[in-house]
Amino acid sequence: MEHVEIISPAGNLASLKAAVDSGADAVYLGFNDSTNARNFEGLNFTPKELEEGIAYVRDKNKKFFVAINTFPQLGACQEWYSAVDNAARLNADAIIIANLGILKYAREKYPDANLHLSTQASSSNYESINFYNTHFGIKRVVLPRVLTIEEIKELKTHTDVEIEVFALGGLCINIEGRCYLSSFVTGASTNTEGACSPSRFVRFKSKENGGLDITLNDVVLNRLSATENSPYPTCCKGRYVMPNGTLAYAMEEPESLNVLSTIPELVEAGISALKIEGRQRTKSYVGSMTSVLRSALDSYYANRTGYHVKPEWSKLTLSTFEGTSETLGSYPGK
Repeated sequence: MEHVEIISPAGNLASLKAAVDSGADAVYLGFNDSTNARNFEGLNFTPKELEEGIAYVRDKNKKFFVAINTFPQLGACQEWYSAVDNAARLNADAIIIANLGILKYAREKYPDANLHLSTQASSSNYESINFYNTHFGIKRVVLPRVLTIEEIKELKTHTDVEIEVFALGGLCINIEGRCYLSSFVTGASTNTEGACSPSRFVRFKSKENGGLDITLNDVVLNRLSATENSPYPTCCKGRYVMPNGTLAYAMEEPESLNVLSTIPELVEAGISALKIEGRQRTKSYVGSMTSVLRSALDSYYANRTGYHVKPEWSKLTLSTFEGTSETLGSYPGK
């Protein structure tokens, strides 16, 4: 059985190099437009800017994947077609796509392209995955973060498509590709623009007591005291003002996914890749998380029966995670 790959995020050139230098087998990235699901100002690449990154990846004998994983609306398909064309021209090792129409375009125009199904497609059962494989020849699916390890193991017995799962980083409580919270508050859809809580709607308002209100399109997502800090504001992780004036997380407290303790079970379930979330994070985060996952995976392969999580791994992950807690998400059970 081939060793599981580590797939790391690259929101800019510095993060790309940090990922490669820290042990990633491949980086995933996007173009600086609405065709990718991390379309924030200052992130991502023009095709020209990407050329230096590609040269670095190739020099280290690694791979790069291009994410084209949002959903074009009426009359806008040409931008997504152009993104596919650019990814193919740059010889991407894989193109990660969510939309059926864009998959159709990619497969018909580039019959030999390696197509991966994005987590944004929310394909979480083998019938769906096999449909994409039959009609579009996808080689790999990135599973949404809603399945248990036992479900992944069962799924793998019914498909030859490679399975990629998230391992470290932010945890989305909503089924990927199906969230409308940001759309409801701002009118700007995560699924079409590629940005959850677009920065143009975010405001930080200082208070007389030294605290801070964080708003999204004038909706207060968090109210901080002078000694508190907060991750990037999103609706699902908002700490809202209750009717009695107290603050409470209505849906999810800020916490991060950490599968280090379940690496043996995930590998033995038949996965092909572990993915780190965080194209919007710093090169320090990317380098640290890639290094930790590389060490953990190598440790497992060196001694499968004696594998254990080392204290230094836990210390490093907790120091960089969103919020102050970690979770296994749905992997142990729902």
